[in-house]
Amino acid sequence: MGFLPLNRREMTALGWERPDFVYVIGDAYVDHPSFGHAIISRVLENAGYQVAICSQPDWKDPDSVNDFGTPRLGWLVSGGNMDSMVNHYSVGKHRRKTDAYTDGGVIGKRPDYATVVYCNLIRRTHPHEPIIIGGIEASLRRLAHYDYWSDRLKRSILLDSQADLLLYGMGEKSIVEVADALNNGLSVRDLTFLAGTAYRTTEADPDGAIVLPAYDELLKSKRRYAESFYLQYQNTDPFSAKRLIEPYGREFVVQNPPQMPLTTEEMDAVYALPYENAPHPSYKNGVPAIAEVQFSLVSNRGCFGGCSFCALTFHQGRIVQTRSHASLLEEAERMTQHPQFKGYIHDVGGPTANFRQPACEKQRKSGACPNRQCLFPKPCRNLRADHTDYVNLLRELRALPRVKKVFVRSGIRFDYLLADKSDAFLQELVRYHVSGQLKVAPEHVSAPVLRRMGKPEHAVYEEFCRRYRALNERLGLKQFLVPYLMSSHPGSTLTEAVELAEYCRDLGYMPEQVQDFYPTPSTLSTVMYYTGLDPRTMEPVYVPTDPHEKAMQRALIQYRNPKNYALVHEALEKAHRTDLIGFDAKCLIRPRKGEKPAAKQASAPKKQTKQPPVPKKQAAQPKAPTKKQTERSAAPKKPSPAGKRGKQPVPHSTSKRQTPAPPTAAQLARAERYLKSRKK
Repeated sequence: MGFLPLNRREMTALGWERPDFVYVIGDAYVDHPSFGHAIISRVLENAGYQVAICSQPDWKDPDSVNDFGTPRLGWLVSGGNMDSMVNHYSVGKHRRKTDAYTDGGVIGKRPDYATVVYCNLIRRTHPHEPIIIGGIEASLRRLAHYDYWSDRLKRSILLDSQADLLLYGMGEKSIVEVADALNNGLSVRDLTFLAGTAYRTTEADPDGAIVLPAYDELLKSKRRYAESFYLQYQNTDPFSAKRLIEPYGREFVVQNPPQMPLTTEEMDAVYALPYENAPHPSYKNGVPAIAEVQFSLVSNRGCFGGCSFCALTFHQGRIVQTRSHASLLEEAERMTQHPQFKGYIHDVGGPTANFRQPACEKQRKSGACPNRQCLFPKPCRNLRADHTDYVNLLRELRALPRVKKVFVRSGIRFDYLLADKSDAFLQELVRYHVSGQLKVAPEHVSAPVLRRMGKPEHAVYEEFCRRYRALNERLGLKQFLVPYLMSSHPGSTLTEAVELAEYCRDLGYMPEQVQDFYPTPSTLSTVMYYTGLDPRTMEPVYVPTDPHEKAMQRALIQYRNPKNYALVHEALEKAHRTDLIGFDAKCLIRPRKGEKPAAKQASAPKKQTKQPPVPKKQAAQPKAPTKKQTERSAAPKKPSPAGKRGKQPVPHSTSKRQTPAPPTAAQLARAERYLKSRKK
C-alpha cells in the first residue's frame, strides 16, 4: 500500500483533501512495527482513518506543522521511540553526538522535551483543535514526576503541553476509541471514560477513585511523593486499577485504568498490517535504529520481571501478551525475501525473550497481584515456569528455508529459566541460539543493592553460570557469558562498589562499557534517587548522587583501565580497602611509585569501622636510598687525571648549590635578538 504521506505533495497524490489526523513525531518516519508511530498510524488506517506524518518539524517555525493544513479530527503528538531527554543526554548530562532515530544519525533534529515543545508549537496556530499525546515520553510523565535533567519535580505533561488527552501504554485500543468518538461528533473534552487515557479537568468525581496528594504537597515533602508514586505503581493493572486523581490547585489530572491487554488474535492483527518495514525513501543516509530490528521478530510484550530501574510496569504492564507461531512464521518468511537478508534472524523476543505466557493462570482472569512480585525475592509458588512454547517456536523458525541461524539477543531472565524443571530451553539456547557470547543482566553482586533493584540474589546467577559452563563443556563449545553490570544504583555505597570490582577481578573480566544508573521518569529506582526512600517499604536508602562518587563507582568496575587509576585509588582509600592496593594477585591496583603497599590482611572486611581521619598534609619524609644508589656510594672512587684546563671534577655536594654567575652582555644581546625573531 506504500508509505503514509510525509508532505502535502504525497497527500495530494493519494487524492486526499485533508487528513483526519496529522501525526507529529520526534523520530524520522520508519514504517516498521518496532516504531510506535508506525503501529498507531497503521492501526488508524486499518480503522478507516487518514493519517499524515509530520516528522521532526522545525520547532522554531510555527508554519513547519502546517504543511497538511488543519486535520479534520485532531493532532497526534509523540516525542519518539525514546524520551527526548534520554535521546539527547548521557547519564552524565553530556550531549550525545548521534541520534539513531534520525536520518544519518544527525543529532539536534528534535528539541528537548519534544512532546511539550511540539504541542505548544501547534497551539500557536491551532488554539482550539484537539491535541492527543502519546508515546513513551508522555506515558511515563502522565502524572507528577521527578525530572533528572532539571533536578526537580515536574507537573503532569498534560499541563505543560496544553494537550487535551494523553494515551499511555501501547495504545492500539484506546486510539481507535478516541478516533471513533471524535468522528461521531463528541468533543475531546467529553472523552473522560476511555481506558488507557489521562485528561485534565476542573471537576473531578472522587467516587470510586484514589485521590493522590496535591502537587503543592509533593513539592514540600519527598516522603509524600514516594507514597504517591507507590499508589500509582499498585494501580497499573487493568483488572484491579482504580481511577487516580492528582490535584493541581483548581485543576485536576485524572488517570483512567489501563487498557486491557491484547489477545493473541488482536496482537497478530496489529503485526499483520501492511508495514513497509523500512524508513521513508526520502531519507538518503539511512536511519541507524532500523539496523537492530529489521531482521528481528517481536514475540511478546509486557514483563512480570519487576526490575526497580525499569519503566515497563508503567508502560506495557506486567501481563505478558504474545503473538501466535503462525504470525511470527509468516513475518519471518517475508523477512527471508528481503534482498539484504543474509540468513540470520537477529532476535526473537521482546522486553524479556523467554516470557511467552502470563506468570500464572490467575493473571489471565484477575490480573497481576498489586502487592507481590512474581520473581522477587523468590519465584512465586503459583509461577508457571515453562519454556515449551518458546522452544517449539525457535525450532519452527530454524526449519524455515533460507534461515541459517536464529539468535536470541533480548534479555533472558535466568531466574525464570532455572525455575523451569526442564532444561530443554537451556540446551537449545546453548546449542543453537548463541553467537559466541550470551548477554545476561545480573546487574550487581551485593545483596543490599540487588534487593533495591528487585533482582534475585547473586547465588541464583552463580547457579546459572555453573549450568551454562557445564553444558558448553559437554557440547564441546566455547561460548561465554557477558554480564551487564550497573554502578551507582540506590543502595550502593563504595563498599558495595568494591565488592562488585572484586567479582570482576575473580571473573577475569573487565567490561568495556558500564551502565551508570540513569534516573529516568516513573521507575521505583528513580523515586529512591530523588527521595532517598524505598517507596515499597519507606526505608531510607543510601543514594550516590555526587558525580565524583559516581565516577569512582564506575571506575572500580573498570579498574584495569589505566585512565581510572586515580579514581580507583581514591575509592579504595575512602572505602578503607587499601588491602587491595599492592602486588598480590588479589589486589586491584599497584601502589604509586614510592608508596608502600598495605599490610596483607587475612580476610579484608566488607565493612570496617570508621578510621581516624588522615591529615591532609604530612611533612615530607626522606626517601630511603635505592640499591643502585647504595652500591654507587660504597664503590671506591677512581682518581681523576687533570683535565686539559688543569681542573679537578667537582664532586656532588649535599650542601646548598652556589648561586650561578650573572649573564654576560654578549649573552643578553643574543637573548634579545632571539625574542625579537620569535615576535616576528
